[in-house]
Amino acid sequence: MNTHVHDMHHHSPTLMTSAQATVHCLSGCVIGEVAGLLIGVALGLDVWLILTLATVLAYLSGFSLGVVPLMRRESLSFLAGLRVIWVGEVISIGVMEIMMNAADYAVGGAQAQSIFAGVFWLGIAVAIPAGFLAAWPVNFWLIKRNLKSCH
Repeated sequence: MNTHVHDMHHHSPTLMTSAQATVHCLSGCVIGEVAGLLIGVALGLDVWLILTLATVLAYLSGFSLGVVPLMRRESLSFLAGLRVIWVGEVISIGVMEIMMNAADYAVGGAQAQSIFAGVFWLGIAVAIPAGFLAAWPVNFWLIKRNLKSCH
């Protein structure tokens, strides 16, 4: 009984920590994702170029939000900070971006004729929770295996 209570207590903080890590990761992804979609749709790029740009910018902003606070908090160089977070961020952002881009594409947001079209913003509104829901269990798994931490 005591072990079971300890195990339940142990799992609860990890679920919360993984949710916090996912929100943090999502923040970085959304900054890059939305910037890429705005730029790509405004320039009238091909949908696959738009999604590629959104993904590249999501990785850049996601890594920045992971590395910069760690560098400051731990007095690490950029490369040292990157070595600490890269595995967890690559996997987490990758899963998040696959789901966000798939959701946005399915809704038609990335194919919108203008950033002022309702479908453009609907795509983003659907993509954000989809990305969170896809990445949360992945972050839980990464944290349980000490491959990711909450920054």
